[in-house]
Amino acid sequence: MSELLIETHFLPCVEYFCTLALYDNVVIEGHEHFVKQSYRNRCHILTAHGADRFSVPLTAKHGKVSIRSVQIDYGYRWQTNFWRTLHSAYANSPYFEHYKDDLHRELFSGEKYLFDLNQRLLSMCLTWLMWKKEITLSQEYGPTVGQEDLRNAISVKSDFTHRSFFQPIPYQQVFGKAFVPNLSILDLVFCTGPDARHIIEGSSQRRLNK
Repeated sequence: MSELLIETHFLPCVEYFCTLALYDNVVIEGHEHFVKQSYRNRCHILTAHGADRFSVPLTAKHGKVSIRSVQIDYGYRWQTNFWRTLHSAYANSPYFEHYKDDLHRELFSGEKYLFDLNQRLLSMCLTWLMWKKEITLSQEYGPTVGQEDLRNAISVKSDFTHRSFFQPIPYQQVFGKAFVPNLSILDLVFCTGPDARHIIEGSSQRRLNK
C-alpha cells in the first residue's frame, strides 16, 4: 500500500486517524505554510455544554511562514486552562485515569514550536492505539510520487459527511444523550480505552467500502 501524505493536526479528530488506519507509512507535511483556522492548532472535545473548541495560542500573526516555524504563546496559561477543561470533561470517563499522565506529560513538555508539540502528541496517540506505523517528515513541498496526498483534505470548514474517510460508530460518551461524532481522539480514548483502535478501524469509510 502506498504512503499517506498529510498535514499536522493538534490532538487530531477521529476522522484523521481513520485515514492513518489504512497505511503503514505516514509522511507528515513539514514544509507547508501555516494555515489559519484549521486543525493544525485546534481540536474539539465534549463538555457538559456540548462540543467545545480549544485552540493552542500562537505568538504572532502567521501568514506565509513555514509550519515548523510557528511558535506557541506561553504568555497565556493555555496548558493549565486546557487541562482543567479536560479534567472537568473527562474525569468521570472510564479511562481518563489510565491515560491522563501520558497526556499531562506531553502537554506540559514546553515545546517551543507547534509542529513539535503536535508530533509528540501524535506519537503518544499511536502508542495508545498500539499502532506500529512509520512516521516521517516530508523532504520538500511539492508534487508527490507514490503517496496518497490528503493534505488539507480534512478541514474544519466542512463537515466530515462531505468527505469519504469516516463513517461514525457511536460509543458511550460522558455527556448528553445524542452521540457527537468526530471529536478529538481524546474523547474516543478516554471513553473506550483499548477498544478505540477497533472503533477507528471499523469507522474507516474506505475500508467499509472494500
